[in-house]
Amino acid sequence: MIDKNIVKGLVEEWLKNEDYFLVDVEVDSSNRIVVEIDHADGVWIEDCVALSRFIEEHLNRDEEDFELEVGSAGLGQPFKVAQQYVNHIGKEVEVLTKDGKKLHGTLTAADDASFTVTVQEKQKQEGKKRPVMVDVEQTFGMGDVKYCKYLISFK
Repeated sequence: MIDKNIVKGLVEEWLKNEDYFLVDVEVDSSNRIVVEIDHADGVWIEDCVALSRFIEEHLNRDEEDFELEVGSAGLGQPFKVAQQYVNHIGKEVEVLTKDGKKLHGTLTAADDASFTVTVQEKQKQEGKKRPVMVDVEQTFGMGDVKYCKYLISFK
């Protein structure tokens, strides 16, 4: 089986000269290699082809055959790395907490350890008969949610 760390090293070597970042590398028992990259402005097919060729040039099919797929992190898929959170600051996201609660809001901050989402909640305010909608910031650790993903809107 092809070593995932070898593939990851090849991808990182290619990424040194590019504005892309690595999202994920998977290698299964049948040597199916899946590489996901991302970029703040989207991923171009030409760059996926260039990365695929670079990987193929450095792996020997005569020693061990493999299937290779290079693509972008899917739109609407859960974020996997901190850079994806940073790239989506200011955009609408969906968060599923570990206790099963779904939140929809605006991603307002992110770093390597946590992210903040501003959601609207109804709150009773003194002197008002009805609850009013207010913005509430909620901060989560990267590992404290089941997922966070970009919320696709067709408005």
